[in-house]
Amino acid sequence: MRLLLLADEPDKGLWDYFTPDKVKGIDLIISCGDLPAAYLEFLVTMGHAPVLYIPGNHDDSYTKQPPEGCDCIDGTMYIYKGLRIFGLGGSMRYKPGPYLYSEKEMHARIRRAKWTISKFGGMDIFVTHAPAQGYGDLQDLPHQGFSCFNTLLDICKPGLMLHGHVHATYGNFQRERQHPSGTRIINAYQRHIIEVSETDFPKADSAAVRGQMFRQFLF
Repeated sequence: MRLLLLADEPDKGLWDYFTPDKVKGIDLIISCGDLPAAYLEFLVTMGHAPVLYIPGNHDDSYTKQPPEGCDCIDGTMYIYKGLRIFGLGGSMRYKPGPYLYSEKEMHARIRRAKWTISKFGGMDIFVTHAPAQGYGDLQDLPHQGFSCFNTLLDICKPGLMLHGHVHATYGNFQRERQHPSGTRIINAYQRHIIEVSETDFPKADSAAVRGQMFRQFLF
C-alpha cells in the first residue's frame, strides 16, 4: 500500500506542474495540516484516492470552508483497508486560534477520545500536526511537541506516527525518527511517499490498551 504524506507547504509538482503519473499507484493521501483547502480538493479530484486530513495551526479557514470531498479525522478514527487511523490536529497554544492547545487542553482532547480509541483497541497510524515532545519538535513555544502524545504512543504502540509543523527549512530536519514505543515517526513536510504492509502494524493487546487508556486519561 502506498501512502502520500503532505504537510505545511504545497508541493509545486503536485499542483502547479501536476501530471497524473505523480499520484499513480497512491492508495491513500494523508495531510498533516497547514495546507490550502483548494490544494487538498485538487488532489482528491485528480488523485482518485481518499484524502484524510487534520488541521494545522494556520488552518483557521477550515472552520468556514473545509476541504470538500476530503475526510477530517481530527479527534476520530478512520478505518482504511483494516488500518485504524486516528488524528489529532493543532499545535501548542502561542496565540488565540481554533487549532491551538495547551498541554493540558491536548491531554483533555485525548481523554475525550479515549472511548473511541478503546473501542477499536488502539490505532495503527497516529496523524498529528505537532510532533511528540522530544521527537522532531523545537525549543520555541510555537513548535514544541506535546508530552501527552508520548503517553499515547506508549499505550497504543501504533506502527506509524505522521506529523508536520516543523519545516525542513527550519534546520536540523530529520524525516524519520524511532520512538521508544517502537513507533516509526515521520515528518510529512511538503511531500513524502511511503510503502506499508500489514506486517508493519502488529496489533497491540486490545484489553491492555483499553485498561491503560482509562487509567492514564481518566481525569
